[in-house]
Amino acid sequence: MTRFSKLATPSATLGVLERFGLAPKKAYGQNFLVNDAVVGRILDLASVESDDVVLEVGPGIGTLTHGLLQHAGYVVSVERDADLVEVLHHTLSELEHRFTLIRKDALDLQAADLAHHEPNKLVANLPYAVAATIVLDYLERFASLQSATVMVQREVAERMAAKPGRKDYGAYTVKLATLVRVAGSFSVSRQDFMPPPHVDSTVICLKRRDDLPPWADEAVLQAARLMADAAFCARRKTIANSCKAYFASRGKSGARMIEVLPDIFATAQVSPQVRGETLDLETYLALGRALLDQDAFQEEGAEDV
Repeated sequence: MTRFSKLATPSATLGVLERFGLAPKKAYGQNFLVNDAVVGRILDLASVESDDVVLEVGPGIGTLTHGLLQHAGYVVSVERDADLVEVLHHTLSELEHRFTLIRKDALDLQAADLAHHEPNKLVANLPYAVAATIVLDYLERFASLQSATVMVQREVAERMAAKPGRKDYGAYTVKLATLVRVAGSFSVSRQDFMPPPHVDSTVICLKRRDDLPPWADEAVLQAARLMADAAFCARRKTIANSCKAYFASRGKSGARMIEVLPDIFATAQVSPQVRGETLDLETYLALGRALLDQDAFQEEGAEDV
């Protein structure tokens, strides 16, 4: 029987924790994966290959990391828990020549931290409290990442994959969709962790989009994300009223944007009476393009609104 990680069993995990006198920390959201089959499914969904440089967040005792190192060319892991540094050096000792550990909060990770090993894939069992933020932030800031295969809370995965009209479809869904498409997912039992979490988990694979219109450059994408934030500012209101509420709180520049909203909707061929939750990605891209065409936006600048 093929094993993917020597640490992905309850006995192996407990043995490591006891050796170093540690226990899972609730404050860090530590729930260690103890099902080797799940590790194998993650590697398969992520399509980890020998020329990949993988970025991992929250390696814990190195369970998924060990599996990644069997297939990837290099792994860079980010861990905030100082108590796990010595553990990782122990559990990954025979593979350390292809492994770098960055000791910092994942939310503070900078491009300079990855300068020596530019990752092309994010593969991680993410800390659930910050999972949604990390995925969107990393995909926006680290252009080298071509995919993200991550374990997240089920509700977060549903937000990532939601379709227009569903209650979990929102600004986050739209903003993520400007960057990636969903390439697959599977559920993970609570019993596959030590200790079992109080929420359900899903592994979801997101891949960089290659199907955007040729005119949808980075400026259009940023404008589309801005329009998504505005459209969902007041979810129960029409897109016109929601956008007005959003820009009204942004001073003079926001007031100028409110004046040109009718032109934006007309150019994008969007009725001001619809709700933002009914609009698909293509429509938000059209709204972003229409926003960029406005002199008010060009004069005030995207950062001001």
